[in-house]
Amino acid sequence: MTAPSESANKPKPKRPGLNARHIHFIALGSAIGTGLFYGSAGAIQAAGPSVLLVYLLGGAVVYFMLRALGEMSVRNPVRGSFAVYCRKYLGGWGGYITGWMFAFEMMIVCLADLTAITIYMKFWFPTTPAWVWITVTLLIISAANLAAVRLFGELEFLLTLIKVGAVIAMIVGGAAILAFNLGSQPETMGVSNLWSDGGFFANGISGMAASFILVLFAFGGTEIIGVAGTEAENPDRSIPKAVNTVPARILIFYVLSILIILMINPWRTIDGEDSPFVQIFDTLGVSWAAALLNVVVLSASLSAINADLFGTGRVLAGLAKEKLAPRAMAKTYRDVPVMTVVMLIIALIVGVFLNQRYPDIFETVAALATFATIFVWLMILLAHIASRRNISPAEEQNLKFPVPLWPFGQWFSVAFILFTFGTMVWMEEFHTALIVGVAFLILMTILYFVTGRPQAIAEDEVEYDAK
Repeated sequence: MTAPSESANKPKPKRPGLNARHIHFIALGSAIGTGLFYGSAGAIQAAGPSVLLVYLLGGAVVYFMLRALGEMSVRNPVRGSFAVYCRKYLGGWGGYITGWMFAFEMMIVCLADLTAITIYMKFWFPTTPAWVWITVTLLIISAANLAAVRLFGELEFLLTLIKVGAVIAMIVGGAAILAFNLGSQPETMGVSNLWSDGGFFANGISGMAASFILVLFAFGGTEIIGVAGTEAENPDRSIPKAVNTVPARILIFYVLSILIILMINPWRTIDGEDSPFVQIFDTLGVSWAAALLNVVVLSASLSAINADLFGTGRVLAGLAKEKLAPRAMAKTYRDVPVMTVVMLIIALIVGVFLNQRYPDIFETVAALATFATIFVWLMILLAHIASRRNISPAEEQNLKFPVPLWPFGQWFSVAFILFTFGTMVWMEEFHTALIVGVAFLILMTILYFVTGRPQAIAEDEVEYDAK
């Protein structure tokens, strides 16, 4: 009768999940999207050269938020990730509203990207109906999300590789333009573009504040690292590695690329009619720049939808298991939350219909996505701060992946997020998004109590304690 003891002593086989390569590229894919390729023009127009400072400040907030998420994920890797931590450290409502707000955020971002794909495809097929590309996109993304998790990782790896290659090509090409005075107007290029037209803070503090919304929209979805990490073969190693690359990613793919754009083109010439990236390729004499960028932004949108559906499905499945969402959402097939993904795709189809009915709402959609994004970040930060209250100095010393600059970095990030909410209150153009976001918050809070979620949570905790 030695077999049981021998098998018990054998190391558990690794799950056929995501490896370190997948986690790194999911992290990259979540940080590089349409917000960078097209949204950066609007941010530059709002703030002028000082948009560089906004990207740095926003990047710092993202880093501290992800380090908080990383610390909790390594300490206690669970499906559902930050929604579970928010429930544990902020109470039942905290976990419930964080998970549903994240789902709301991802649906808005998916809606924007899915609609964008129909616009991109008109470049090659101007007469093809939009529903054809919506159908093709949903079939591809559905297959990736309903198949094994490793297939999802491979597709995301490929799509992100295209995006990363485009940004690197732009940076290298831009550096060559500056180094060798290429282009038709080399006299308009140089580092002096950062202060020669109105100064570094050309549009003042109000301009910087207005750019916060677009900049943070570009960073939205980075928290999916924590969700993807729970599917990793070795989360103790994969999550820290992915999170630790965040500063370099932000400096290279955002700050450096925007810096080169501003040095080549005076900021007032970046009017949004063309992507800033197209302007770089045009300066190099690449006549097919528009077609090239169309391929890139198409892959960026596909990558974003793919990653967002992946993350949302797993967060809502985690909520269902904790009785914070309908039980059907907890059902899985081959470890994939099938019902959740199917319901999300149905919601996307309905959302696209509404978006086509009201086509001129992209800026409102971006602002609404920002509201949901920074709300989720705020809850993650507050959950992490609460998690530190009940641990002893010895436990704190033994943390495998502690946040740096504790607690100053966390409180700085909280203050920045609250300031951004204040900006939405202050600036009239963001009022619609603010009202819709607050209305969703109130509606889901009412449903939390009407559907008896607090009682279900209490019963669940009694059952758990009894075990």
